[in-house]
Amino acid sequence: MNRGTERDGAVTEHAASGRIPLAVVVVDREGLVSHWSSGARRLFGATKEEALGRPAVDLLPVSGALPEDDDPSLYGAYGAYDGLGHDLETSLDGRLYYPAAGRARLTVPERDRVDVLWWAYPLIGPGPERLLVLGADVGRLRQEDGEDDPGFDRVAPGFALHTDFPGAEDLAGKLPEILPSMSVDESARIVGQILELGYPVLEFSQNDRVPVTPDWGVPRRVERRARRERAAQAAAQGLPIPREYSDEAEDLEYTAVRERLEFLNEVSGRIGTSLDLSRTIVEVSRAVVPRFTDVAGTYLREQVVAGEGFPDGAPDTTTMWHRVAVEHTDEPGRWDDVVPVGEAMPFPAHTPFFQCMTSGEPVLVPRISEQMGHAIASQFEKRDIRPLITGRSMLVVPLKARNVVLGFMILLRHPERVEFNDMDRVTGAELAARAGLVLDNARMYTYQESVAETLQDSMLPHIPPRMAGCDIATRYLPGTLLGRVGGDWFDSVKLPGARTALVVGDVMGHGLNSAAMMGQLRTAVQTMAALDLPPAQLLRNLDDLAQRLGDTYLATCLYAVYDPIASELHIANAGHIPPVLVRAGDGRSELLDLPTGAPIGVGGVPFEAVRVRVQPGDRLVMCTDGLVEMRGEDIGVGLATLCESAAHPAASMDDACDTIIRALNTRGGRKDDVALLMARLNGIEPEDVASWRIGLDPEEVGRARDVVREQLHDWGLARLADTAELLVSELVTNALRHSHGRPVELRLVRGDTLLCEVDDDDHLLPTLLSAGPFDDAGRGLRVVSMLAREWGTSRTSAGKTVWFELTLPRR
Repeated sequence: MNRGTERDGAVTEHAASGRIPLAVVVVDREGLVSHWSSGARRLFGATKEEALGRPAVDLLPVSGALPEDDDPSLYGAYGAYDGLGHDLETSLDGRLYYPAAGRARLTVPERDRVDVLWWAYPLIGPGPERLLVLGADVGRLRQEDGEDDPGFDRVAPGFALHTDFPGAEDLAGKLPEILPSMSVDESARIVGQILELGYPVLEFSQNDRVPVTPDWGVPRRVERRARRERAAQAAAQGLPIPREYSDEAEDLEYTAVRERLEFLNEVSGRIGTSLDLSRTIVEVSRAVVPRFTDVAGTYLREQVVAGEGFPDGAPDTTTMWHRVAVEHTDEPGRWDDVVPVGEAMPFPAHTPFFQCMTSGEPVLVPRISEQMGHAIASQFEKRDIRPLITGRSMLVVPLKARNVVLGFMILLRHPERVEFNDMDRVTGAELAARAGLVLDNARMYTYQESVAETLQDSMLPHIPPRMAGCDIATRYLPGTLLGRVGGDWFDSVKLPGARTALVVGDVMGHGLNSAAMMGQLRTAVQTMAALDLPPAQLLRNLDDLAQRLGDTYLATCLYAVYDPIASELHIANAGHIPPVLVRAGDGRSELLDLPTGAPIGVGGVPFEAVRVRVQPGDRLVMCTDGLVEMRGEDIGVGLATLCESAAHPAASMDDACDTIIRALNTRGGRKDDVALLMARLNGIEPEDVASWRIGLDPEEVGRARDVVREQLHDWGLARLADTAELLVSELVTNALRHSHGRPVELRLVRGDTLLCEVDDDDHLLPTLLSAGPFDDAGRGLRVVSMLAREWGTSRTSAGKTVWFELTLPRR
């Protein structure tokens, strides 16, 4: 420790120096204690066995500031001082990137309150150590040296390599003795870092000093000693002491450093309040104007602005830089037209901007000359930027993260203001380093959110608003947790006979795993629905598949088949919440009473299907439990709200969905994702359906052509008659050739398109072949595929169905 005492009007500096017992604690990257010295046991009251492996914040309850009623007279101006604005608890929590120190009060079991001076050093390197914390008992000093000693006028942490007193080198040499036992390489690495930052001692001084003085451009101890020697020589010769050699100049330097440290801590607290990239950019720009600079322009690489991955390769003269923010103190509008936000441009190699972005180091231009101003202005076509920049002091600082330049900031000061200096360059570099990390965090969050949304969108289908005999509207709301990705899904599948399968499912759990499972199950449902399996059988097969995929595959599912011709719903449920049916006649809504069934993946539980009669205009509402279930609330409340909101009149299907979402999503507390599917069951009128039974006679092909042409004339679709007649002839001919004994069924359905279906009792599906010029067969389906709007095949319980659609002519 170092004492400066004042007795009888004289000052005796550096009367003695030595060491005091220190508590030494090492914290790993997980925030757990990895080393606990005997001094730490004496100071904090916990044994080594109790401390190792425990969270450091539980063992070092240091708040960082003394109570307001503490008597500051005992310790002078530092009685309630907290280092660089970081308390020890914050440091232990991993938000410390530079050395800090402070004084605090804590209560130790079986002891009175203890006054503690502490130092915290962030450790960098391949080892697991992240933070070195040193503590000293101030009360012990009072007991040893006496409270009446006027040397206690000031008590503050200091650093041997940055503090003038005899014996500094000896103390620094003993530094390895207090560090934990480890390999020589690890010990040397930590010792090297601490020596560069400064060895901790206690300094009793009559002068106010910055408690922590890392290398911020302040002269080191040797330089300051040489300056004092020159001042002493001048005084011995009877010459006036130059101002640059005086203690006043030294105090001004310390004041400047303190102001910059306070500024950096203030900026750190103002930026990074959000992970929104745009908001973070604005925060960074506004944090430096006007205190540090008068103009701040921020440029980011194109990939960062676009929310893409990490930029590849070093920037060059072709790299596009987007101007994302301009903050200034000039009159409004002066910069807006000349350097508008949103503009992108490259920078040539001769500019200081290119030098900054390629070297990754700050570039200082004390004053922009007319020549440099002209060179910079040449980048701006038809806009003269020279009046805005010439004569100003400029500092260009890189915005880096993980050794990659994401962008840079151009800082300009008015000509009347003092120009940037070396200390400003160091301050700007630290500012940019912190801003770069914040921007990179926001960029990564934006990128991951974009990836999650893309993944989710790719797994959810884009359902057409109109299917045969029904209108469909859907909504998906991502959850508020785990990257906006979940396992809820909806789907619709076109089935033979103008029917439509409607599906809603929910994989249990959240996150990417659930989304991946959802994608597999949804694909399986699509495949099995195309086989026209009955609802109960489809859920049975899906349950078997989930069990084969693994124990973690659990999901609920609601599968409904709507037949618009029969006006009927065929529904099966696998542990899902029941759907709501809104009757068109009286507007009444009801939860359909379905056999609940077990979730998909449980196994060994039968599934049942029920048939529900519906009328044209009825609405079916299917959703996942995230919409109706709220923590701490009975699910019956949400289901009742769902029924009430579903019955609310709406101008369109989209409005009806929005009404449901507003009614249930505004209650607050929703964390799960939501899938909602609503279908208005319009039905198909009997006069829009025509069917015939075709006998197993080749001459019946001609009758099929005749009945189709006649029916299309009756429907006013004579313009489709030739094409439809040709395609029906091909399908009926194939059906008669492969049928085993049951007559062929031919059906026409008039809806949004003209649908033609041909059924036979052969289970073998036809395939599209490449027929040669001399082949007798293989051209029929190729003709169908060329002339039809859409065509397909599917198996049925009795055989197969081959169908095609034609676009209706405009009326």
